[in-house]
Amino acid sequence: MNKVSTWLYRLSSGWLTLAALAAFLLFTALVLPGQSQTAREGSGGAGTPDLTFMYTADDLYRMADAYGPDGRQAYIRARFTFDLIWPLVYTFFLATSLSWVLKRALPETSRWRRANLVPLLGALLDYLENISTSLVMARFPAPTPGVDLLATLFTPAKWVLLGLAFGLLALGLPLAAWQAQRARKSRPRGKP
Repeated sequence: MNKVSTWLYRLSSGWLTLAALAAFLLFTALVLPGQSQTAREGSGGAGTPDLTFMYTADDLYRMADAYGPDGRQAYIRARFTFDLIWPLVYTFFLATSLSWVLKRALPETSRWRRANLVPLLGALLDYLENISTSLVMARFPAPTPGVDLLATLFTPAKWVLLGLAFGLLALGLPLAAWQAQRARKSRPRGKP
C-alpha cells in the first residue's frame, strides 16, 4: 500500500489534478442526471441500494421485487456499464486531489499521507456492492444468502469512506494553504 500511495503522490501533478477535477465535474453535470432519472424510472419508486446509506437484506429483496424483471435487468446493465466508469472518475479525482493537497499539507514522514488511499478503498467497496446487489437482482426471486448480507455491509462502508475522502480533502485544502503561507513567511526577504 505504501508503494501505491507513493505512486499517487508522484502521479498527482497540478495539471493532472485539474484534469481529474474537470472530468469529475463534467461527468457529474452531463452523465449523472440522466443516469439518476433512468434509475428512478426503473426502480418503480422503490429506491436503489447504491444511493441508500443503510438497508437490510429484506429491503434489497423488496427493491428487487418492485423493479420487476425489466427493472432488474436495467439495474444489472447499469452496474456493468455506467457503474464501471463512475467509480473510476470519482476515484481519479479524489485520489489525485488528495495526493496533491496532502503533499503540500503534511510532511513526507507523516503517516496521514497514506490517507490518499481512502478513495481507492471506497471504489473497491463500490464495485463489491455492485457485484453483490447485481447477483441478488439476477437470482431474484431465489434468495442469495450471504451475498445479500454482504451488500448491506459494502454500501454503508462505501459511503463512509467516500465521505471521509471528501472530508479529508476539505480539511487538507486550508492546511495546505496555511503551510504555503508559513513557507512564504519563513523565506528571507528578497528570495523567491
